[in-house]
Amino acid sequence: MAYVATRGGERAIDQSERLYRAELGEIDVQRVTAIRQSLPWLIDRVMGEASLYEPELAALALAQSGGDLYEAVLLLRAWRTTQPRLAIAEPVRQEDLFTVRRISAAFKDIPGGQILGPTLDYSHRLLATGVLEGQPFVPTPVEPAARPAPARQPSLAAWQKSVGLVADVPAAPVAPNDIPDLTREPLLFPAKRAHTLQSLARADTGGVLALGYSAMRGYGNAHPTVNELRLAEAELKVRHPRGTIFSAGRVKVSQAEVTNKGKSGKLDLGFCATLGWNEVKVIAGATLDLNAPGAPKNSAVNEEFFLYHTEPVEASGFCIHFKLPHYVTFQSSLDALRHAKAKQAAPAAPAVLQRQEEPA
Repeated sequence: MAYVATRGGERAIDQSERLYRAELGEIDVQRVTAIRQSLPWLIDRVMGEASLYEPELAALALAQSGGDLYEAVLLLRAWRTTQPRLAIAEPVRQEDLFTVRRISAAFKDIPGGQILGPTLDYSHRLLATGVLEGQPFVPTPVEPAARPAPARQPSLAAWQKSVGLVADVPAAPVAPNDIPDLTREPLLFPAKRAHTLQSLARADTGGVLALGYSAMRGYGNAHPTVNELRLAEAELKVRHPRGTIFSAGRVKVSQAEVTNKGKSGKLDLGFCATLGWNEVKVIAGATLDLNAPGAPKNSAVNEEFFLYHTEPVEASGFCIHFKLPHYVTFQSSLDALRHAKAKQAAPAAPAVLQRQEEPA
């Protein structure tokens, strides 16, 4: 997205920014900490769409933007471009994830069992209005299970491949330096598989939901069933220059596989994953991935359509740029309208004169 510099009225422009900052008030570390602690799911969404996992910086971006998600994502992405790339982490396998929540809507008795984890899926949505009257909302303590679930759970798709429900497509080994990077390479079509998944991982949640929902309602060619939904923490293992592999910490990740009966007689899978915990995004994204193969050129589930139109910074930037001066282009449109009106009125003038000259 190209940005146009506006000249003239510099004092007014400066004062308008000051007014914006004044509306937000002073931003200090206490405000940033409060946002980080009280809005974890929003922090996760911003980090995922910015493709930068740093909760404190995400909270700062939200504080600095007043909660404008697109502005916060733009701030984080801009900051990200200033940082050096130190290393590429080792591949993370599903069975190695520290799993917090894992469910399947397709199979009841999945290997490892259903793990509900933190969710409001089965709760009544009641607003705690007592908080406004001085009654703090104190959550009920969690009762520990007699036997905790294993921290690591097997891949459901791997089990399905072993019993012949899903076609087994061997993964081709790729050297770390050969992994395509959407932040450094343009998105071209037909897109590489890695580019598709990277684009969905940092796509706008609302945009992915809108297009994924349209596919679910019948505008796609495959109706999804959640094969596996997983919220987990992935351990980042990095190779030291001396050759030693060490853990650099954990990041929260979400992933979803959705499935539908394919033409081959086996199940087709759609996949989506992102940084942070964001269930609605990965389910909708996996639905788009499931519907993409063979989609008509002008449909919402066509890969080129949904990858371009769910890019948050590009889309919001193009929309917001319409606020910038368009005086010259709009004036040309007005000139064209005036010219067309004058051209339509010109032939009528002689006829009027002729009628006026006729004898009474």
